[in-house]
Amino acid sequence: MIRANNISKSFGDTRILKNISCTFEEGKTNLIIGQSGSGKTVLMKCLVGLLNIDEGEIDFDNRVFSKMSNKEKKNICKELGMLFQGGALFDYMTVEKNVMFPLSMFTKQSYSEKLDRVNFCLKRVNLENTNNLMPSELSGGMTKRVAIARAISMNPQYLFCDEPTSGLDPLTAGLIDDLISEITNEYQTTTIVNTHDMNSVMNIGDKVAFIYKGELWWEGTKDEIMKTDNIELNDFIFSTELTRRLKK
Repeated sequence: MIRANNISKSFGDTRILKNISCTFEEGKTNLIIGQSGSGKTVLMKCLVGLLNIDEGEIDFDNRVFSKMSNKEKKNICKELGMLFQGGALFDYMTVEKNVMFPLSMFTKQSYSEKLDRVNFCLKRVNLENTNNLMPSELSGGMTKRVAIARAISMNPQYLFCDEPTSGLDPLTAGLIDDLISEITNEYQTTTIVNTHDMNSVMNIGDKVAFIYKGELWWEGTKDEIMKTDNIELNDFIFSTELTRRLKK
């Protein structure tokens, strides 16, 4: 379980996050939604330690991550898996080397041990025998699946996904959503997903947090979200659905 306790973040005179408190539950797919510029990406970067918060605390299973030394944070980072927007594969590395990268950085495993883990992760995302392909040879959906394989290579306790379905067609996006949900349930990870895709919300959103102008504006389940009378959330849902239909 991850807790954000009254966290705030500013860049210069601009306050991006404003006293956000939220709990992200273990074994659940926790979604952060909001318009572009709402602060959801900054929130995720603060949660994983890419940005330092100005106020408040970030807690990983009763360990106060935000107050740790860099050495202590590195130990927590070994428990994190990160799926970056667009996949963010190293274009000069093969699929095998991309998935192996965290293992080489954080473990002392032998090459054969690392290769076994790589092959297991690639099989888990239905990409067996793609080891020697280069990122330029992959489709958008394959790229996201390789990135997921890399994210789970360390068997993470916490999985972070930034816009995992961005740029994908609806069918492929649904497959990626299903894969993230399956991995969450299978390994009982605390999974946090940034998205603006309402299909993802309704498919896999065990818990949903809506960020509006840097504040936690609403939180609940995917069932509750369709019954809310929150004006700003309803505006977001309508505008997102309208945009999706216009793109068809």
